[in-house]
Amino acid sequence: MAKWEGKAYAKLAGCKAEQVWPLLQDFFGLDKWFPTLTTCLPLQGVSGQPGCVRFCAGFKTPVDGGDKEAMNWTKQKLLSIDPNDMVFSYSIEEGNVGFNSYVSTVKVLPEEHGCGIEWKYEVEPVEGWRLEDLDFFIGSGLQVMARRMEAALQLFQASMDQ
Repeated sequence: MAKWEGKAYAKLAGCKAEQVWPLLQDFFGLDKWFPTLTTCLPLQGVSGQPGCVRFCAGFKTPVDGGDKEAMNWTKQKLLSIDPNDMVFSYSIEEGNVGFNSYVSTVKVLPEEHGCGIEWKYEVEPVEGWRLEDLDFFIGSGLQVMARRMEAALQLFQASMDQ
């Protein structure tokens, strides 16, 4: 069976790529930005260094239904990072959400009046999921991340202007 592939994109108005990249390259800090992710803990290595591993838990997925007690978790490994191109890739090594062979690439792209974040992924089909569920999960999560980063950078800029 062919792997699923998808891509999400979010624009950040008025934010320079160079401002957004440091927020994303903090591999152990995903819980500051991703919606419903309550835990992101370092398990191995140094954040932002290839080979480091994070434990992410507490996120909700489109297939959880009404199960408010669902405790989804994954262990994710940083595969590569290039600060000059503002891109990194990671894989899900373990977890209870059924993502086998998941690999994702996240890149910050400069735009004329801000920047954008592109999140590409590929994964073997996931039992209980549809590709549309995964596209929605990543796409909507990325939109929330972008809004949170915009707000944080605007707050930072406002504090610097005082």
